[in-house]
Amino acid sequence: MSDWKNQLSQMVYSTDSGRIEPEKEPEQIPESDGIVRLRRETKGRKGKGVTIVTGLALPKDELKAFAKKLKQQCGVGGSVKEYDIELQGDQRDSIENYLKAQGYKVKRSGG
Repeated sequence: MSDWKNQLSQMVYSTDSGRIEPEKEPEQIPESDGIVRLRRETKGRKGKGVTIVTGLALPKDELKAFAKKLKQQCGVGGSVKEYDIELQGDQRDSIENYLKAQGYKVKRSGG
C-alpha cells in the first residue's frame, strides 16, 4: 500500500499554463562568403533546365520575397528550397544583371 501512495505523491498536475509547447529554435541561416552563385541544373528534372541561385544570406521570409522579385524580373516560375532559389529555364544572364544592379557580387558556377 505504501508503494501506491509514493507513486501518487510524485504526480504533478497543473491547469495554470495549459498545453506547453517547446520553444522554437532561432532560424539557422547558412553563412555566405559574400558571393552569390548562379548555376544551371537539369539533373533529375527530365531534361528541363532550372537556374539555381545560392549564397544569399537571408532569412526564409526575405528570401521568398526576393525570389518573387526575381521571378517577376524574368517572367518565369520558381520556388525556394532550403535557402536556394530555383527558377525555371536558363535565366542566368537576366539574373546576373539584376543582382549586379542590386549590389551583389555574382559568379557563375558549373557548366
